[in-house]
Amino acid sequence: MFRQSARRRPTTNTLDAVRKHRPDYTLVMLSIIMLLLGLIVIYSISPGLAAGQGVSENYYVSKQLIAIGLGMVAFIITANISYTFWNTIEKPLILCAAFAAVAVRLFGDQVNGAYRWVQIGGMSFQAVELIKFVLLIWLAGFLVQRMQEHSLGDYQKTLKPLAIGLGGVAFVVAVLQSDLGSTGVILSMSLAMCFVAGLPLKRIVLFIGIATIGVVFAVSSTPYRRDRLATYLHPERDCEVAGYQACQALIAVGSGGVFGKGVAHSVQAYGYLPEAANDSIFAIFAEKFGFFGTVVLLVISMVFFWRLKSIMERAPDNVSRLILVGILAWLSTQMFINMGAMLGILPLKGITLPFISYGGTSIIFVMACVGLAFNISRYTVVGRLSSTVTKTEGRTYEGTIDRRRDRRTYNAPVSRRPGA
Repeated sequence: MFRQSARRRPTTNTLDAVRKHRPDYTLVMLSIIMLLLGLIVIYSISPGLAAGQGVSENYYVSKQLIAIGLGMVAFIITANISYTFWNTIEKPLILCAAFAAVAVRLFGDQVNGAYRWVQIGGMSFQAVELIKFVLLIWLAGFLVQRMQEHSLGDYQKTLKPLAIGLGGVAFVVAVLQSDLGSTGVILSMSLAMCFVAGLPLKRIVLFIGIATIGVVFAVSSTPYRRDRLATYLHPERDCEVAGYQACQALIAVGSGGVFGKGVAHSVQAYGYLPEAANDSIFAIFAEKFGFFGTVVLLVISMVFFWRLKSIMERAPDNVSRLILVGILAWLSTQMFINMGAMLGILPLKGITLPFISYGGTSIIFVMACVGLAFNISRYTVVGRLSSTVTKTEGRTYEGTIDRRRDRRTYNAPVSRRPGA
């Protein structure tokens, strides 16, 4: 499977046919707004967090600023390197992800029975974020290769490699790293990409069934996961031990009221709500900004996802389209799981809120994904690529209209447009 995928080289015909134009700066602006909102929350609760950890008051906000700086570097790299490049180095990326997964298990810190982080130069690195990114690149190239061969439904060429690849990733993340929440994000991202690629629906349902059985087994065979499920069903029964975090999260959300307690006021951040800067930051956000602020955050997030969807619908080729599908499913699913856990809709899963939560690795790879989407937005088309390519005529477009000129994102003369 990996040997075949390593030989794939996404063609540059599409990029040659599509002239570079103004990228989607709205996507970047929305990302920066969410990063700033998260930084404001971290800054406001940093004294409370520092008092409990015995560090300086600026410790958390300083590390968050470093994480945002590294995230911007990751954005600049992926925004300025063609998205086709990542498929050409997918084999080294797979090796890096495998090494990171092994390193976390062998040398990582164990927290509540989970191996998710390894310390590197005073910074913690979460291998699952790299695994998500590499899986995104590999799966997009793999599915497009099978689409071109018209073998998406073939067992040997498609289904067997998919089952081995996704099963292996799920085993590493869910079993070795004990991270069932991230496993759910990975499976959601993978299934969304398979569905859009055109994998037969019966096969997708089969994968969902197998994944469901795996989740049931993982929950039933692990005591702390059974406790989390019981807490989710009846959080009020044990608010002092097993249901402590769930109850405190609901208290934080409810105490925010309509307009919140204000940026400088928080009770739950002072030792009451566990993981206030990481997994539980949405509850702190609701406490500070209330229902109104939460709605604003949701609106910003929805507009961000709508921009991703808009770029996806106008993507220049299938590789870029599937990459965007994966990014959209990745970030939206992770946001839904995090918010749902804090509102009592879903069990606690221990995953970060994209853009908002404290944590370097998450911000770095989220911004890398934004950079990928930003890069693809330079090549979007209003119509869609024709499936016919000839040496003399080149690649043509179907249904290209002048709407792009009106939006000032592509102001080449009509006679110079691809296919004209």
